[in-house]
Amino acid sequence: MEKKVFVTHELPGEVIHQLSGLCDVNVWLGPGLLPAEGLREELAGCEGVVCLLTDHMDHALIESLPDLRFVSSMSVGVDHVDVAALTARGIPLGHTPGVLVETTADTAFALLLAAARRVSEADRFVRQGEWRRENRWSPDFFTGKDVAGATLGLIGLGAIAQAVARRAQAFGMRVVAWNRTAREVPGVSNLPLEAVLAESDFLSVHLALTAETRGLLNAARIGSMKPGAVLVNTSRGGIVDEGALAAALSSGRLYAAGIDVFAEEPVPVDNPLLYLPNVVLTPHIGSATALTRARMADIAANNAIAALQGKPMPHCVNPEVYAR
Repeated sequence: MEKKVFVTHELPGEVIHQLSGLCDVNVWLGPGLLPAEGLREELAGCEGVVCLLTDHMDHALIESLPDLRFVSSMSVGVDHVDVAALTARGIPLGHTPGVLVETTADTAFALLLAAARRVSEADRFVRQGEWRRENRWSPDFFTGKDVAGATLGLIGLGAIAQAVARRAQAFGMRVVAWNRTAREVPGVSNLPLEAVLAESDFLSVHLALTAETRGLLNAARIGSMKPGAVLVNTSRGGIVDEGALAAALSSGRLYAAGIDVFAEEPVPVDNPLLYLPNVVLTPHIGSATALTRARMADIAANNAIAALQGKPMPHCVNPEVYAR
């Protein structure tokens, strides 16, 4: 009997088309994203799945799929998958590291600049006709916050954070960082977390979402940030307490924020960040260039092809499954 593989969304790239020569491929064609209640039904009898970060594969779902042999996710982070449940069953989980580093760093710096210079506020001012109605200019008209020469703090110092640091150095910024394990990076000073929070004019978050990092930037730590600072998050939403961040922005204690990721996605209408003028919001588009997304899809497809051929995935989150 031919092996069955489910692909949870139509993907870019070329390698995904090679799957059909190795197995029976079923692709979800929409409309929209596959509903959670439909995922279990579609995966019944499947040996593998190529999924997105929007597809939540929890312990209950994994245990309900006795035929499952591999999971390949088109993402770097895998907090949408119960890795422990897969590992317990010896099921490899593939992901797509490395390829989106520069693209995501571009997004982080774009949000930093847009928040600092009030780009979204100014755009709305022009589009909504306020410039014509008020027809005013003054020395403090849409004044923003200087980036050049300021201090950038990095929470996490992985590949994306290092790419952001390189961009910051081109702006003449002082770069400081805190990482859970010591990491020496040229041009970056390692400091305790408390010092990074207290000294940074701009703070950019670059951590995976784990049990240890969930809620790391809570109300107390947000309260200890440098007054007038800007917070940027392109990693995962659950790391930042969004309510506490909104309160700090609303009170004026923090100057602005640039947010690409949220604790709940899509963002619910009652999220207070939606209603603040000094927040630049994007819908989890950190890696969203055509070239990067195609490369991510190719890596995810290659992971799936290796698994189908009985080979180790080139990019495996839990390689210990191969040691059994």
